[in-house]
Amino acid sequence: MDLQHWLGRAADAVEQWAGTFGPYRPHPSLLVDDDRFAAVFEEFTGRLKDNYPFFHPSYVGQMLKPPHPAAVVGYLAAMLVNPNNHALDGGPATARMEREAVAQLAAMFGYDTHLGHLTTSGTIANLEALFVARELHPGQGVAYSQDAHYTHGRMCRVLGIEGHPVPTDERGRMALDALEELLRTGRVGTVVLTAGTTGLGAVDPVHQALALKERHGVRLHVDAAYGGFFTLLAGASGPEGLPPEPWRAIARCDSVVIDPHKHGLQPYGCGAVLFRDPEVGRFYLHDSPYTYFTSAELHLGEISLECSRAGAAAAALWLTFRLIPPTPAGLGSVLAAGRRAALRWAELITASDALELYQQPELDIVGYFPTVEPATLSAVDTASARVLADGMTGPAPVFLSTLRADREAFAARHPGITADADGARVLRSVLMKPEAEQHVERVHARVEQLAGFRRPT
Repeated sequence: MDLQHWLGRAADAVEQWAGTFGPYRPHPSLLVDDDRFAAVFEEFTGRLKDNYPFFHPSYVGQMLKPPHPAAVVGYLAAMLVNPNNHALDGGPATARMEREAVAQLAAMFGYDTHLGHLTTSGTIANLEALFVARELHPGQGVAYSQDAHYTHGRMCRVLGIEGHPVPTDERGRMALDALEELLRTGRVGTVVLTAGTTGLGAVDPVHQALALKERHGVRLHVDAAYGGFFTLLAGASGPEGLPPEPWRAIARCDSVVIDPHKHGLQPYGCGAVLFRDPEVGRFYLHDSPYTYFTSAELHLGEISLECSRAGAAAAALWLTFRLIPPTPAGLGSVLAAGRRAALRWAELITASDALELYQQPELDIVGYFPTVEPATLSAVDTASARVLADGMTGPAPVFLSTLRADREAFAARHPGITADADGARVLRSVLMKPEAEQHVERVHARVEQLAGFRRPT
């Protein structure tokens, strides 16, 4: 689609709508002439160049990429109106769009009933899920894997509840035997399972944890902020297919969080929280005498901790889902390309003399490190840092990231590496752009070169 064309059409459509309410004169305090704007705009666009090329296949660093053009057009059009989805009178159209888009997310996870809404981030979405968990299990703490996102420990402190990190196995997944030992103490009321850690994309065994839910009466919350959309590949044929069990089990968990601003092609910030039981809405009960007056229908602000929220985020997601729906044939095809790219790169690394695979990728994140002599943690750390820095310079830049692995995690995966330090950085690449599938070989060749590998002539 022609982004410039549709941006113009979006502005025209809003201007035509605004014109139906009669003419008015903008206040002179708001007027800026074109010459003055041009000078400031030149400075602004110049400063924007101080960014990494998140859009380009050579950027395989953090989980960053531009939104889909449809999301940009939808966001801009709604932003010109600037609705607030806190209350129905603040954004009647975009509130309906939000409900429709959230219902699509609930259906994707297999929820037959749900209460949910968009948030500005996965952090806030997880905060809401843990807030409800605290209300349902007062005085009890929250367990999460030691490789889970740091937001869970932080939000436990915010909520004044005890957080319990649980050890992980050699694939970075929560160790359920260690979890059950903790649950026997009676100190935990909620378990957070991660469907796609932000470090390496590890998926906790959600399906196996269901038995612990029944046995110990705990609440199960799934943090699928990063990996949630990969449920579209559960049981799929081909190399990109994922084991269906953990993804299908999400439908039986109490709540789930997902970030459309990651794999849902959306701009920041767009997260979402979904509860399987709509009755948890009672914990949000409050009154706002000057906002909830236009409808007897439940306002979104009555089921969320956040107040003002951009209706533009809902509009962007709704428009994107109308074009690329959250189905295996729709958005699933986008994720499949990144997953195939990760698997292909893992194959190339395994066959390489210059690089070693840290662990087999589960989703679209690849961890690896340069082959070093002597084979020590300190040497791995130094080599990874050098490749990261050198990769961003020169005529063929490649943008990577690093992940610090502690001594125990490294020993579980690579016992032959001498542990002469507390840990080491490994290289980490996120292949969340589908274009990575066409560029992974050349990126691999460049990283091999940076690691010191010279192909025979």
